[in-house]
Amino acid sequence: MTSLVVKCTWGAERPEALLQAFTVAATAAASGVEVSLWLTGDAVLQAVDGVEEVHLPHSPSIGELRETILASGTLTACAPCLLRRDLRPEDLLPGVRVAGSATFLEELLRPDARGLVY
Repeated sequence: MTSLVVKCTWGAERPEALLQAFTVAATAAASGVEVSLWLTGDAVLQAVDGVEEVHLPHSPSIGELRETILASGTLTACAPCLLRRDLRPEDLLPGVRVAGSATFLEELLRPDARGLVY
């Protein structure tokens, strides 16, 4: 089975890019594709418990998309990106994994993997 690895490098400062990454990952997960969404840079803030919602017209809320991904796929926050923002694993929503570049590369370099970066 083909897996999809999506890397989101933008936070609320670029809501369209942020929501596109979440929308593609959630759509793939809901369709039965093995999905792994990686949050890097300010995108890691979308994994923090109690974060303010990001909204765009004609788009599901990021909270709805995140729930779909957590239910059917993997949501990972970049370990160094969290540290740079003084965040700890206990600050994150339940189900969010913390990992670094070695794990990202392991997922992305599998023969059946496809990758997208937003």
